[in-house]
Amino acid sequence: MPHERQQYGRYGENRAADFLVERGYRIIETNYKNRFGEIDLIAVDGETIVFVEVKSRRTGRFGSARDAVPKAKQRRISKVALGYLKSNGGTRQKARFDVIALDAGAAGCEDRIEIIKNAFYLAYG
Repeated sequence: MPHERQQYGRYGENRAADFLVERGYRIIETNYKNRFGEIDLIAVDGETIVFVEVKSRRTGRFGSARDAVPKAKQRRISKVALGYLKSNGGTRQKARFDVIALDAGAAGCEDRIEIIKNAFYLAYG
């Protein structure tokens, strides 16, 4: 049985996928893994492939979900994305990195969810 944090993370990923689909994205992969790591969601927005990191927060205790993708994580996601593109013949396809920030609402309130398009660029090093 998944730990409570993992369950909330899965909830956030499901909410994020629904949020994207409502906005016209097509989800092509969830929890994609290769030897470099994992990407929460891979979607298509028009002609652009979008690598999506989902950050969910139940409280503001550790900062907002929006600020939770440090440079090291960006580099890891970039490597996974390059591996994905290479293995799927999409190295010439337009791509971007988005972050979905999901902050839980107070009891009885709606969750706050936002998309940060082009949250970061391909990170090397």
